[in-house]
Amino acid sequence: MDLNLRMDLNNTNYKPVIFILTGIPGQEASHIWISIPFCAVYVFALLGNTTILFIIKTQQSLHTPMYFFLSMLAINDIGMTLATLPTMLSVFWFNIKEINVDACQIQLFFLHSFSIMESSVLLAMAFDRFIAICNPLRYTSILTNTIIVKIGIAIIVRSTTLMIPIPLLLKRLSFCKINYFSHSFCFHPDILKLACTNTRINSLYGLFVVLCTAGVDSIFTVLSYMMIIKTVLSLASPEQRLKAFNTCVSHICAVLIFYIPMIGLSVVHRFGTNAPLSIYVLMGNVYLLIPPVLNPIIYSIKTNQIQRTLFRILVEKKTKSKHECNQ
Repeated sequence: MDLNLRMDLNNTNYKPVIFILTGIPGQEASHIWISIPFCAVYVFALLGNTTILFIIKTQQSLHTPMYFFLSMLAINDIGMTLATLPTMLSVFWFNIKEINVDACQIQLFFLHSFSIMESSVLLAMAFDRFIAICNPLRYTSILTNTIIVKIGIAIIVRSTTLMIPIPLLLKRLSFCKINYFSHSFCFHPDILKLACTNTRINSLYGLFVVLCTAGVDSIFTVLSYMMIIKTVLSLASPEQRLKAFNTCVSHICAVLIFYIPMIGLSVVHRFGTNAPLSIYVLMGNVYLLIPPVLNPIIYSIKTNQIQRTLFRILVEKKTKSKHECNQ
């Protein structure tokens, strides 16, 4: 009877106390050295986006709808960076790979919420470019400060509302496999792979969220640019066409560096069953780190107002340092 009881207990599904995060497979001994470029990337992402926010805040000439949306993007990139920084550093610096279920769900909630917000902000920026090019005379009357605030609130409400059911649905799952993740952060498809109970509802809801956010946003972004291209091609001179289209280059780059890694990571998790673990790690890090790092660079290079302000700040700082040294 005792033997049967033990067998029943062994066969019963259970929820593990912890999940195990993954660093770089096969390079565990070098994690402390690998952490150096990772830390540099995190610092660059935080510093770059903070600089963008500082420039927009301090320059009255940049208090326009385009730069308000850029501020939203920078804030979101900072949030996305901070969402994964604790677990990334704990794995690479201290070799602490364990994370409990509650902490994992909190990180997952914020990580995916910021991802949804990024998609929403990029759509708002596409709408901004559409109005600026297709209806420039009504640009300021349509995108008033009140409307921009409402758009920002709608983005936050949309992402959090869609994400609230995710942790609740995860609580109903049981886990009886080896609880190793493919990344150094908690990712929804990763958790579903470890569950030994039926995850159909979770998978369907996750697909619903993706379709309602990135799916819908990408469609409307493409439609916006179809209208923009139509308007640009109707302009008389090539100079006007180039000038109009040049205002969209930064946003197009931001859209591409967000959606391409996201689609790549989704494809790997859905279809790459036999893919090496290093592919999961690579795609996960690209998805997390590339947009927050490149967005400030792209907008600094392609936006003359930000370039001039940044250059002036650097020159003033250099002049001040020389003056202090001469004293």
